[in-house]
Amino acid sequence: MRVCGRHFNTELIGRIQSAVDVEPSLSRRALSRRVCGWAEWQTAEGKAQEVGCRKALAELDRRGVLHLPPTVAGPCRGRGRRVGGAAAVPEVPELTCSLEEVGAVEIVVVPSRHSPLSGVWNELLDAFHYLGKGPLCGAQLRYLVRSARHGWLGALSFSAATWRLLPRDRWIGWSDAARRAHLREVVCNSRFLIVPGVRVPNLASHVLSLSTRQLPADWRERYGYAPVLVETFVDPSRFDGASYRAANWVQVGHSAARRTPYGNGKVADGPKDIYLYRLSRRWRSVLCQPPQEPLCRRPAAEAPADWAEAEFGRFPAYDQRLGRRLVSLARDFAAQPGELVPQACNGSIAKAKAAYRFFANVQVSMHTVLRPHIESTIERVRQHAVVLAAQDTTTLNYGTHPFDGAGPINTKKDKAKGLLVHDTVAFTPDGTPLGLLDVQCWARDPAQAGKKHRRKELPIEEKESHKWLDSYRAVATAQTLCPDTVLVSVGDREADIYELFHEARLDPRGPQLLVRAERSRNRQVEQQHLWPRLAAEPLAGLLKVNVSRKGGRPARTATAEVRYAHVLLAPPKDSALPPVAVWAVQAREIDPPAHVKEPIDWMLLGTVPTGSYQEACERLRWYSRRWGIEEYHRVLKSGCRIEDRQLEERDSIASCLAVDMVVAWRVCWLTKGARETPEATCEPLLSRAEWEAISAWATRRPPPAEPPTMRQVARWVGKLGGHLGRKGDGEPGTTCLWRGLARLPYLAEGWSMQADLHPARASPGPAVVRVGPGSRRPC
Repeated sequence: MRVCGRHFNTELIGRIQSAVDVEPSLSRRALSRRVCGWAEWQTAEGKAQEVGCRKALAELDRRGVLHLPPTVAGPCRGRGRRVGGAAAVPEVPELTCSLEEVGAVEIVVVPSRHSPLSGVWNELLDAFHYLGKGPLCGAQLRYLVRSARHGWLGALSFSAATWRLLPRDRWIGWSDAARRAHLREVVCNSRFLIVPGVRVPNLASHVLSLSTRQLPADWRERYGYAPVLVETFVDPSRFDGASYRAANWVQVGHSAARRTPYGNGKVADGPKDIYLYRLSRRWRSVLCQPPQEPLCRRPAAEAPADWAEAEFGRFPAYDQRLGRRLVSLARDFAAQPGELVPQACNGSIAKAKAAYRFFANVQVSMHTVLRPHIESTIERVRQHAVVLAAQDTTTLNYGTHPFDGAGPINTKKDKAKGLLVHDTVAFTPDGTPLGLLDVQCWARDPAQAGKKHRRKELPIEEKESHKWLDSYRAVATAQTLCPDTVLVSVGDREADIYELFHEARLDPRGPQLLVRAERSRNRQVEQQHLWPRLAAEPLAGLLKVNVSRKGGRPARTATAEVRYAHVLLAPPKDSALPPVAVWAVQAREIDPPAHVKEPIDWMLLGTVPTGSYQEACERLRWYSRRWGIEEYHRVLKSGCRIEDRQLEERDSIASCLAVDMVVAWRVCWLTKGARETPEATCEPLLSRAEWEAISAWATRRPPPAEPPTMRQVARWVGKLGGHLGRKGDGEPGTTCLWRGLARLPYLAEGWSMQADLHPARASPGPAVVRVGPGSRRPC
């Protein structure tokens, strides 16, 4: 559960409640200090975030998650009385002259509320400013304006920025996640006063310039970081904002001026002009930088209700309604894979409208939707000794209904538009998909078309090939969370990039690498080409390879020669990178049939030590599991029909794609899981109503008390999708399974309705079938 920007898991909530139960007299302030220590909730200066923690505890108590003792009113600390020793309005000058005649103007910081300067500031604001002295919100700095010749000329303050402001947010261009992460680096000029008796042209803009020049250093000294942007509001019924414009502030819009009361009962008295001022040249890059929240492990105590909650239950949204909507959408999409959004929502106008709003929400992105699934994938990865992380690229063609932001995906001739997706899927060595570890989605810029001829001149950071490095680094992040698991990043010939091998050798504790070499690269090892170098190695043994049918190519069993060697891979020409030591494994088919146009010739390069024939065969088997990601892409396109989604913007398409990708993984998991772990229970995949309904439908008997096995459920679901189940048919494939899964929710819904309307009939007992008009007998 996320409250006030922090995640409170079951373990932490239980620890807090135990502390309250053991010490009933524990104050909320003392409790918040403990919670900050347990959760490592600190400010930029390393201090406990007590105020935010107390707000979170109060919210948890309001929701009923925690049961805290009632608050006790303490002594008033300065509210309602004067502080700093100033009891009267300080003397202010009557001044009408030029700015040069005023002399030096000093911006004096008010050090604390107990300082005598604080009293001066309060009295000036209460006497001359229409808003008074406050209170000010959040972090704040107060300044006094003083002239050595004439005394106090004015005062101003800077405090916390507005939480959400549409014109400002559009002008900055940051995402919702970036706004929440960097809002503290925006401050608000909440008060600005030049005393009425001072009539000096350009003084106000001069004071604004001096204060904004001094503000970053003063703010850093007090709070440990420097703001990069300042906002303010100007009431157009009182002021024209000329001083701000003269000081190079930019007007970006108007406030909403709600006529309905706010939560605190106040009503806006009209729209305000919004002005912004940049304190740093790097302000946009700082504010728009997305937060880098590290992946974390799912606590064992948080038991999900079903697969949708297991994969999406920890959606990192501050609005809990978005998380519930995502889980509901995942269930609907999985119930009818391949159907458009209105049909997946069962024709409900409200649900369809909510789905479109969810995908268009600024808080929703592909990264945020996939994050909880990736964390769940990491938990599954931890249960295996070796996991293969296959990465590959696929294109999504939206030429029939292009959306805003689609880019070219093929050649200039076909004019196809859409997206490119580069994903990484974790597989067991047996081929069972464990889930996604990384997804990159982008649209090519049409203006950048035709740069292929400059590919040798561009650095790797400016090429699409950098996607392989990004994917490998995502696997490296997962490796740090799975220290007892060996992760192997597997790629096809497109991944034969020297920078990738160099990246894999930088950290000896990082994931391993296994890539099929591209012959046209002309890789050099030890002053000769790679293929002749391996051909000179002694034959390690022969390997039988089952080649599946593809198109018009019949299935066959090929015999391949296996060789392996430890080689020193030379960098490309004009590269400053050092040579890299890798292991090379080759499988070359001998005596291929005459009709075979492309006999098997695999050359694998990897960082996994390979010192025997058995290990070389194991590397070849690992690479053969890479085909699972091709099957996954087929399910994503043909089963989930992601290319038929009709959304208007690229970000909405990407968010919808994230849900479909998890649904496609679920179909592949059922297909492989039924074959690799046939005796495993089906509970992680199906709800109780679903497996009871499919069992009753397939056997025409009451469902068993215990859930059936994965294989049995897969056969029933496959039968529901059209699989005949004859002796020679084998196990159901992905096509029959996604068809069966599309019909299963209707069975489950009917089963649940029957149980609700007729509880006696739903109870276990002898099944009864009708064999003729008016006749019944137990079966």
